[in-house]
Amino acid sequence: MEFELIAFGLITGFTSGFFGIGGGSILIPMLLLANYGMKEAVSISIMQMVFSSIYGSFLNSKKIKSLFRDGSILGVGAIFGGATSGYFLPTVPDIYLQYLFIFVLLYTIFTLFKAPSSSDIDRSQKSFLTLTFIGYFVGIFAMSIGIGGSLILLPILVGFLKYDLKVATSLGLFFVIFSSIGGFISTSIYGNMLYYEGLIIGVGSILGVYFGIKIKEKTKSTSYKNYVLLLNLLVLGVTLYKTFL
Repeated sequence: MEFELIAFGLITGFTSGFFGIGGGSILIPMLLLANYGMKEAVSISIMQMVFSSIYGSFLNSKKIKSLFRDGSILGVGAIFGGATSGYFLPTVPDIYLQYLFIFVLLYTIFTLFKAPSSSDIDRSQKSFLTLTFIGYFVGIFAMSIGIGGSLILLPILVGFLKYDLKVATSLGLFFVIFSSIGGFISTSIYGNMLYYEGLIIGVGSILGVYFGIKIKEKTKSTSYKNYVLLLNLLVLGVTLYKTFL
Protein backbone atom coordinates (compact mmCIF):
# COMPACT_ATOMS: atom_id res chain seq x y z
CA MET A 1 0.00 0.00 0.00
CA GLU A 2 2.84 2.42 0.80
CA PHE A 3 4.41 1.86 -2.63
CA GLU A 4 1.07 2.59 -4.29
CA LEU A 5 0.70 5.81 -2.31
CA ILE A 6 4.24 6.94 -3.20
CA ALA A 7 3.46 6.30 -6.87
CA PHE A 8 0.28 8.36 -6.50
CA GLY A 9 2.43 11.13 -5.01
CA LEU A 10 4.95 11.11 -7.88
CA ILE A 11 2.20 11.27 -10.51
CA THR A 12 0.30 13.95 -8.65
CA GLY A 13 3.42 16.04 -8.00
CA PHE A 14 4.44 15.97 -11.65
CA THR A 15 1.02 17.15 -12.81
CA SER A 16 1.01 19.81 -10.08
CA GLY A 17 4.28 21.26 -11.29
CA PHE A 18 3.49 21.02 -14.99
CA PHE A 19 -0.12 22.19 -14.92
CA GLY A 20 0.01 24.45 -11.85
CA ILE A 21 -2.74 22.56 -10.07
CA GLY A 22 -3.00 21.37 -6.51
CA GLY A 23 -3.26 17.80 -7.70
CA GLY A 24 -6.72 16.95 -6.42
CA SER A 25 -8.07 16.57 -9.94
CA ILE A 26 -5.54 13.76 -10.47
CA LEU A 27 -5.27 12.30 -6.99
CA ILE A 28 -8.97 12.08 -6.12
CA PRO A 29 -9.90 9.85 -9.10
CA MET A 30 -6.91 7.57 -8.34
CA LEU A 31 -7.91 7.29 -4.69
CA LEU A 32 -11.52 6.59 -5.66
CA LEU A 33 -10.34 3.80 -7.97
CA ALA A 34 -8.24 2.48 -5.04
CA ASN A 35 -11.51 2.17 -3.04
CA TYR A 36 -11.14 5.20 -0.79
CA GLY A 37 -14.35 7.08 -0.02
CA MET A 38 -14.86 10.57 -1.44
CA LYS A 39 -14.37 12.32 1.92
CA GLU A 40 -11.26 10.24 2.63
CA ALA A 41 -9.88 11.14 -0.80
CA VAL A 42 -10.59 14.81 -0.18
CA SER A 43 -8.69 14.86 3.13
CA ILE A 44 -5.65 13.05 1.66
CA SER A 45 -5.67 15.37 -1.33
CA ILE A 46 -5.69 18.48 0.87
CA MET A 47 -2.63 17.33 2.82
CA GLN A 48 -0.73 16.44 -0.35
CA MET A 49 -1.40 19.89 -1.76
CA VAL A 50 0.42 21.55 1.13
CA PHE A 51 3.62 19.74 0.12
CA SER A 52 3.47 20.20 -3.65
CA SER A 53 2.27 23.82 -3.63
CA ILE A 54 4.95 25.13 -1.28
CA TYR A 55 7.86 23.47 -3.04
CA GLY A 56 6.51 24.11 -6.53
CA SER A 57 5.91 27.80 -5.82
CA PHE A 58 9.44 28.13 -4.46
CA LEU A 59 10.75 26.88 -7.82
CA ASN A 60 8.37 29.10 -9.84
CA SER A 61 9.29 32.24 -7.86
CA LYS A 62 12.79 32.12 -9.36
CA LYS A 63 11.32 32.82 -12.81
CA ILE A 64 8.22 34.98 -12.20
CA LYS A 65 8.66 38.28 -10.36
CA SER A 66 4.93 39.01 -9.94
CA LEU A 67 4.22 35.62 -8.38
CA PHE A 68 4.49 36.65 -4.74
CA ARG A 69 2.51 39.91 -5.07
CA ASP A 70 -0.50 38.68 -7.04
CA GLY A 71 -0.48 35.23 -5.48
CA SER A 72 -0.48 36.66 -1.96
CA ILE A 73 -3.48 38.88 -2.69
CA LEU A 74 -5.42 35.91 -4.04
CA GLY A 75 -4.28 33.91 -1.04
CA VAL A 76 -5.69 36.42 1.46
CA GLY A 77 -9.15 35.47 0.28
CA ALA A 78 -8.33 31.80 -0.27
CA ILE A 79 -7.17 31.03 3.24
CA PHE A 80 -10.46 32.27 4.68
CA GLY A 81 -12.44 30.50 1.98
CA GLY A 82 -10.57 27.24 2.57
CA ALA A 83 -11.12 27.49 6.31
CA THR A 84 -14.84 28.05 5.77
CA SER A 85 -15.12 24.87 3.70
CA GLY A 86 -14.58 22.61 6.72
CA TYR A 87 -17.92 23.73 8.10
CA PHE A 88 -19.79 22.59 4.98
CA LEU A 89 -17.91 19.41 4.02
CA PRO A 90 -19.19 17.02 6.75
CA THR A 91 -22.81 17.91 5.98
CA VAL A 92 -22.66 17.28 2.22
CA PRO A 93 -23.26 13.72 0.88
CA ASP A 94 -20.40 12.18 -1.14
CA ILE A 95 -22.42 11.98 -4.34
CA TYR A 96 -23.12 15.72 -4.34
CA LEU A 97 -19.41 16.43 -3.95
CA GLN A 98 -18.74 14.27 -7.00
CA TYR A 99 -21.43 16.10 -8.99
CA LEU A 100 -19.84 19.43 -8.06
CA PHE A 101 -16.45 18.13 -9.11
CA ILE A 102 -17.84 17.17 -12.53
CA PHE A 103 -19.43 20.60 -12.95
CA VAL A 104 -16.11 22.34 -12.19
CA LEU A 105 -14.32 20.20 -14.79
CA LEU A 106 -16.90 21.02 -17.46
CA TYR A 107 -16.66 24.74 -16.66
CA THR A 108 -12.86 24.70 -16.88
CA ILE A 109 -12.78 22.84 -20.21
CA PHE A 110 -15.33 25.19 -21.78
CA THR A 111 -13.59 28.36 -20.63
CA LEU A 112 -10.04 27.32 -21.50
CA PHE A 113 -11.12 26.14 -24.94
CA LYS A 114 -12.03 29.74 -25.84
CA ALA A 115 -9.07 31.41 -24.11
CA PRO A 116 -5.77 32.31 -25.87
CA SER A 117 -2.70 30.22 -25.13
CA SER A 118 -0.64 33.32 -24.26
CA SER A 119 -1.32 36.98 -23.42
CA ASP A 120 0.42 40.09 -22.13
CA ILE A 121 -0.30 40.91 -18.48
CA ASP A 122 -2.14 44.18 -17.82
CA ARG A 123 -1.62 45.01 -14.14
CA SER A 124 -4.10 47.92 -14.24
CA GLN A 125 -6.98 45.44 -14.38
CA LYS A 126 -6.05 43.65 -11.18
CA SER A 127 -7.21 45.41 -8.05
CA PHE A 128 -6.64 44.12 -4.54
CA LEU A 129 -10.39 43.83 -3.94
CA THR A 130 -11.03 41.86 -7.14
CA LEU A 131 -8.25 39.35 -6.46
CA THR A 132 -9.29 38.94 -2.82
CA PHE A 133 -12.94 38.38 -3.78
CA ILE A 134 -11.97 35.77 -6.36
CA GLY A 135 -9.63 34.04 -3.93
CA TYR A 136 -12.25 33.76 -1.20
CA PHE A 137 -14.94 32.07 -3.27
CA VAL A 138 -12.54 29.83 -5.16
CA GLY A 139 -11.13 28.75 -1.78
CA ILE A 140 -14.56 27.73 -0.49
CA PHE A 141 -15.49 25.60 -3.49
CA ALA A 142 -12.01 24.19 -4.03
CA MET A 143 -11.55 22.80 -0.54
CA SER A 144 -15.11 21.45 -0.47
CA ILE A 145 -14.21 19.10 -3.32
CA GLY A 146 -10.58 18.53 -2.37
CA ILE A 147 -8.80 20.45 -5.13
CA GLY A 148 -6.37 23.32 -4.77
CA GLY A 149 -8.43 25.80 -6.76
CA SER A 150 -6.54 25.97 -10.06
CA LEU A 151 -9.32 24.22 -11.97
CA ILE A 152 -11.57 27.13 -11.05
CA LEU A 153 -8.96 29.88 -10.81
CA LEU A 154 -7.07 29.19 -14.06
CA PRO A 155 -9.88 30.06 -16.50
CA ILE A 156 -10.64 33.20 -14.48
CA LEU A 157 -7.03 34.37 -14.61
CA VAL A 158 -6.64 33.65 -18.32
CA GLY A 159 -10.11 34.53 -19.62
CA PHE A 160 -11.12 37.41 -17.34
CA LEU A 161 -7.88 38.91 -16.02
CA LYS A 162 -5.88 38.17 -19.21
CA TYR A 163 -2.83 36.50 -17.66
CA ASP A 164 -0.42 34.51 -19.79
CA LEU A 165 -1.33 30.83 -19.44
CA LYS A 166 2.00 29.71 -17.95
CA VAL A 167 2.05 32.63 -15.49
CA ALA A 168 -1.56 31.82 -14.57
CA THR A 169 -0.74 28.19 -13.83
CA SER A 170 2.17 29.29 -11.63
CA LEU A 171 -0.17 31.65 -9.77
CA GLY A 172 -2.65 28.83 -9.47
CA LEU A 173 -0.09 26.65 -7.72
CA PHE A 174 0.90 29.52 -5.41
CA PHE A 175 -2.79 30.02 -4.62
CA VAL A 176 -2.95 26.39 -3.55
CA ILE A 177 -0.60 27.14 -0.63
CA PHE A 178 -3.22 29.31 1.03
CA SER A 179 -6.32 27.31 0.16
CA SER A 180 -4.75 23.98 1.14
CA ILE A 181 -3.39 25.25 4.47
CA GLY A 182 -6.79 26.68 5.28
CA GLY A 183 -8.45 23.43 4.26
CA PHE A 184 -5.89 21.36 6.19
CA ILE A 185 -6.51 23.28 9.40
CA SER A 186 -10.27 23.17 9.00
CA THR A 187 -10.41 19.48 8.05
CA SER A 188 -8.11 18.57 10.97
CA ILE A 189 -10.25 20.50 13.45
CA TYR A 190 -13.35 18.62 12.34
CA GLY A 191 -11.53 15.26 12.62
CA ASN A 192 -11.58 14.27 8.95
CA MET A 193 -7.85 14.29 8.11
CA LEU A 194 -5.96 11.09 7.16
CA TYR A 195 -2.43 12.10 8.19
CA TYR A 196 -0.52 8.91 7.40
CA GLU A 197 -1.70 8.51 3.81
CA GLY A 198 -1.44 12.25 3.18
CA LEU A 199 2.16 12.35 4.43
CA ILE A 200 3.32 9.48 2.21
CA ILE A 201 1.71 10.94 -0.91
CA GLY A 202 2.95 14.44 -0.02
CA VAL A 203 6.57 13.34 0.23
CA GLY A 204 6.33 11.55 -3.11
CA SER A 205 4.83 14.63 -4.74
CA ILE A 206 7.87 16.79 -3.92
CA LEU A 207 10.05 14.86 -6.37
CA GLY A 208 7.34 14.83 -9.00
CA VAL A 209 6.71 18.58 -8.88
CA TYR A 210 10.38 19.34 -9.56
CA PHE A 211 10.35 17.51 -12.89
CA GLY A 212 6.92 18.87 -13.80
CA ILE A 213 8.07 22.48 -13.55
CA LYS A 214 11.29 21.85 -15.47
CA ILE A 215 9.40 20.30 -18.41
CA LYS A 216 6.75 23.04 -18.32
CA GLU A 217 9.42 25.71 -18.83
CA LYS A 218 10.54 24.01 -22.07
CA THR A 219 7.05 23.52 -23.54
CA LYS A 220 5.64 25.91 -26.19
CA SER A 221 2.56 27.90 -25.18
CA THR A 222 0.27 26.47 -27.89
CA SER A 223 1.18 22.90 -27.01
CA TYR A 224 0.88 23.71 -23.32
CA LYS A 225 -2.74 24.84 -23.70
CA ASN A 226 -3.59 21.62 -25.53
CA TYR A 227 -2.03 19.58 -22.72
CA VAL A 228 -4.09 21.47 -20.12
CA LEU A 229 -7.29 20.76 -22.04
CA LEU A 230 -6.35 17.10 -22.49
CA LEU A 231 -5.67 16.72 -18.79
CA ASN A 232 -9.10 18.04 -17.86
CA LEU A 233 -10.82 15.83 -20.43
CA LEU A 234 -9.07 12.74 -19.06
CA VAL A 235 -9.93 13.59 -15.47
CA LEU A 236 -13.54 14.25 -16.47
CA GLY A 237 -13.77 10.86 -18.17
CA VAL A 238 -12.42 8.98 -15.14
CA THR A 239 -14.69 10.88 -12.74
CA LEU A 240 -17.80 10.27 -14.88
CA TYR A 241 -16.94 6.57 -15.04
CA LYS A 242 -16.48 6.27 -11.29
CA THR A 243 -19.63 8.30 -10.53
CA PHE A 244 -22.14 6.75 -12.89
CA LEU A 245 -20.82 3.26 -13.69
